[in-house]
Amino acid sequence: MIDLYYWPTPNGHKITLFLEETGLPYRIVPVDIGAGDQFKAEFLAFSPNNRMPAIIDPAPPGGGDPISVFESGAILVYLAEKTGRFLPKDLRGRKTVLEWLFWQMAGLGPMSGQAGHFLNYAQESIPYAQARYRNEVNRLYGVLDRQLRKHAFVAGEDYSIADMAIYPWVLPWEGLQQSLAEFPAIARWLDAIKARPATVRAYAMAEQYERRPIDDAQRKILFGQTAASLNPAGATGPQPR
Repeated sequence: MIDLYYWPTPNGHKITLFLEETGLPYRIVPVDIGAGDQFKAEFLAFSPNNRMPAIIDPAPPGGGDPISVFESGAILVYLAEKTGRFLPKDLRGRKTVLEWLFWQMAGLGPMSGQAGHFLNYAQESIPYAQARYRNEVNRLYGVLDRQLRKHAFVAGEDYSIADMAIYPWVLPWEGLQQSLAEFPAIARWLDAIKARPATVRAYAMAEQYERRPIDDAQRKILFGQTAASLNPAGATGPQPR
């Protein structure tokens, strides 16, 4: 059974979407990011970037010791290769899925995160930052909408890990001050994924984890960390490879 270190954020949702689609047995290990669980030594031992999600797979392909994987995109690729699902085996199909997966990891996720921060969480209003990131998210939505006008899903006609990576970051479009009226292909795609039984199960499961309003203590944990926040020297216990 895979241990999934998780909190209900867009990156966390990516992995539950995959696990629910495939039926792989998994166990949630909550990582309450507002309480600072991501900085605990036992978590840093296998997730050195102090970010969730991460997984530990006690039964990796080919056998051997348990394997840990951090970074949501790497986890999706690992699980897709483990199961043989949602990542094409042919060269061109695989290439396309990975292009869009990396597009999310390098562009949509970071830009949406910054837009969400300056529009919803920053304690002072900074119009330049708000416009900069809101506009870049809008540009990225345009890229995605053009692709979805041509295909049922992001990388073609089949649902893939690229869709699983992108969907949770587009779902909160209202909080990023976007309008789906401008992006009808995205609206159609969101509805299609939202209706999948695995998506329903993944998001229903997430509701059991408390999402508290951010107070000053949480704000310091979430937004005030530096290199000194990490203590890899204090990490203890065996580290899966």
